[in-house]
Amino acid sequence: MIKVLVADDQELIRQSLQIVLNSKENLEVTGVAANGQEVIREVRENKPDVILMDIRMPKMDGVQCTKIIKENYPEIKIIILTTFDDDEYVYNALKFGASGYLLKGVSMDELVDSIATVYSGRAMINPDIATKVVRLFSQMARSDYKIQVGIKEPTDLTKTEWKVIGEVGKGLSNKEIAETLNFSEGTVRNYLSSILNKLELRDRTQLAIWAVQTGVTQKYGAFQTQGWPDEEQ
Repeated sequence: MIKVLVADDQELIRQSLQIVLNSKENLEVTGVAANGQEVIREVRENKPDVILMDIRMPKMDGVQCTKIIKENYPEIKIIILTTFDDDEYVYNALKFGASGYLLKGVSMDELVDSIATVYSGRAMINPDIATKVVRLFSQMARSDYKIQVGIKEPTDLTKTEWKVIGEVGKGLSNKEIAETLNFSEGTVRNYLSSILNKLELRDRTQLAIWAVQTGVTQKYGAFQTQGWPDEEQ
């Protein structure tokens, strides 16, 4: 059963999502919140698996709330659900660790599928803004701007960890990485946990951004053709 928290400042939307999602198999709405402060209180009390987070809420907006929650509860997945598709919101929500970004107006089936997608560890971005996100990250990669994520020098990464990072940088899911490297999904998750710990990153979204910004994917390709650092598997 996937536990879902619905956060939106409009009561009608909160109630509607609660009713519909509770009618779906394997979904349970464990709480609703009208602002960011209520979200944090609900998280402390009920520990949801996935949060549907509105961007513009009183007292604390969805972006700031996402930052606080991912810093303290990195295992919780957050889908930003909003009517706005401004670049700043897209960038900040993903930078702080959101796993998905959907525009209000998606069908209920799409929303349910998105909840299952992020719960499984993958990312979900509405097709209407996917191009915007790709363009934004591409601009970031070509600029001198860097996301501040407290990265250490990655000198102690193993050959296999570099391989996993390279595949994450390509945008592959855990399942796709497992198939590519002939691992189980559990093994991939273990490697990702080790990598995030070594690099002091919060989640795979930040890892993917770091890989793009620092050219890790290109280094990964060079390692494949020129040889790997002299480290154990």
